[in-house]
Amino acid sequence: MRIFKFGGASVKDANGIKNVMSVLQKVGHDDVLLVISAMGKTTNALEVVIKNYFEKSTEFHASLQEVRKYHNQILLDLFEDEEHDVFFAVNSHFADLEYFLRSNKSPNYSFVYDQVISFGEIVSTTIVSHYFNEKGLKNNWIDVRNFIKTDNTYRDANVDWEQTQKLISKGIKKKSLNITQGFLGSDENNFTTTLGREGSDYTAAIFAYCLSAESVTIWKDVPGVLNADPRYFEKAVLLNQISYREAIELAFYGASVIHPKTLQPLQKKEIPLYVKSFINPLLPGTSVAKGADLEPKTPCFIVKKNQLLISLSSIDFSFIMEENISEIFGLFHQFKMKVSLIQNSAISFSVCIEDKYGNFNELKAILAKKFKVSFNENVSLYTIRHFNKEAAEMVEKGKEVVLRQISRETMQVVTKD
Repeated sequence: MRIFKFGGASVKDANGIKNVMSVLQKVGHDDVLLVISAMGKTTNALEVVIKNYFEKSTEFHASLQEVRKYHNQILLDLFEDEEHDVFFAVNSHFADLEYFLRSNKSPNYSFVYDQVISFGEIVSTTIVSHYFNEKGLKNNWIDVRNFIKTDNTYRDANVDWEQTQKLISKGIKKKSLNITQGFLGSDENNFTTTLGREGSDYTAAIFAYCLSAESVTIWKDVPGVLNADPRYFEKAVLLNQISYREAIELAFYGASVIHPKTLQPLQKKEIPLYVKSFINPLLPGTSVAKGADLEPKTPCFIVKKNQLLISLSSIDFSFIMEENISEIFGLFHQFKMKVSLIQNSAISFSVCIEDKYGNFNELKAILAKKFKVSFNENVSLYTIRHFNKEAAEMVEKGKEVVLRQISRETMQVVTKD
């Protein structure tokens, strides 16, 4: 089987859904399992609903109606007959969502988040499945929660591989087109769970692994994986081939290639992953597979903006030793700080971090009890994999470099722009 994943941008409106069908007609749809995300910005819109629900905001009902209205417009654009079964199916899903929000007694934000956010994918795949059937592209709609079983770590659930493998092996009809949801699973009590960052790509990898699939294709609005973000770099180059190891390295440094969590099950069975364009589906795109690390062999540029550069030094000029570093990293973990670069000397220790949750001031107060703390806010971290002199000069040109670190294959530079 082949596993195809289409993200929210590919199904954001009626024309997008029609295009997905056109892609399948061009590349074939027998023995295909489609993993589809919520439509457009639905996940963001449902996050607003959840926030309003917990804050008991007067905007709660209006924000929920906005989500309903958005999907209803797509239905009206796709189906001429307003008596079509799909209208009943989608209304039924929204009725289930409203019932949950009325009857829920749990104060657990993460639990409620997963139950509510899942409706984006459920409604999206319901609409796509009905439309394909209407147009003669027969398919099986599958509720992924009956197949991917997890623990109850809501918002970042861990897969129960043994149970998932059994369910997928027994329950998926091969030799046909299957449509299911990305990002979702369920726990032992059949409550919905979500799989965390890049969860839909991960869903595709889980099915590929359990079905020993021929390949996974992630369809995007770009021709494949580029060596740089074209927003920051001119003349970005398409990468034809990336090894699993190199893709994991790039993802570690912050490239939006493929999350390592997605690559690990594929690497185990050497299942190739393709990143292709849903605008030009017959172009070869990028393959992530066993083979050459990078083709063409070219520097790859990764930029992380709005970073914090923190330097800690000992107040009494004593060495910063392993136990100090262990304590510091314990605090970073506690305050959910993502560390992107480390540099240390005998009496100082510098890190470049991302303060995604706005915890720095609280962390700084604790660190200041033991260390002298200096920091730069809103710095940029540039990472160059397979760097050369020309690439380094291009990144540093016109910027104030506050830290530079070089290893065999990788150069990292922190700058004030």
